Amino acid sequence: MMQYTYSLILFFTVVICFVASFDKRLRFDREFFPFLKAAALVAIFFIAWDVWFTSEGVWWFDTRYTLGLVIAGLPIEEWLFFIFIPFSCIFTYFCIDKFFKLQSLSAFNNIVVFVSIIICAVVALRYTDRIYTLVTAVVTILTLLIFHFVLRVQWITQASLVFTLLMLGFLPVNGILTGTGLESPIVNYNPMEFMGIRILTIPVEDAVYGYTQFLLVLYFFKKFQNKGFAPIAK
Repeated sequence: MMQYTYSLILFFTVVICFVASFDKRLRFDREFFPFLKAAALVAIFFIAWDVWFTSEGVWWFDTRYTLGLVIAGLPIEEWLFFIFIPFSCIFTYFCIDKFFKLQSLSAFNNIVVFVSIIICAVVALRYTDRIYTLVTAVVTILTLLIFHFVLRVQWITQASLVFTLLMLGFLPVNGILTGTGLESPIVNYNPMEFMGIRILTIPVEDAVYGYTQFLLVLYFFKKFQNKGFAPIAK
């Protein structure tokens, strides 16, 4: 049973959202194709990042909790992570955006972007010797700069608010992956490569990593969605 731990985490993370997708009030099933294209595109970058960090010993996996199929140094569950977790996140955003019109929050985009960039910049400068911390901060800064000043997206604040709500699910899921309730963590981190600040058992960098991934998948989802069924407001 132990070897099914990671796969069960993914299953229970996505199953309710997947079933609810077919609800006639939501019909998120019509958005599966735009989502899959967006998630797969973003996954290329994050899986490459994952493979690199695993090969460098920044983090590693306890394969006792996985099915045993490893591709490029990553358990198959880790590959599926980049589809299943974004699915639940984008589904949640879709539902909130559908029933609660949050467009007015765009007035706070400048504040959210500038505060986030300043915090990430200070952290990056302080921890130049911690590769996970540094890369996560730099990628987040670049993502926000491009989205806000080049692409001029208007939903950064509402996406940030939704991600804050998603933290309610992020904590138990990532908590188990990082060791909560287990004899040892499924994902282990080199203490020399991150700040050492944890939310329970979760490195704070994981939350920033997840935030950036969420923004990127959401951006491409909206782009691909606008070519398909009933686009939601940009």
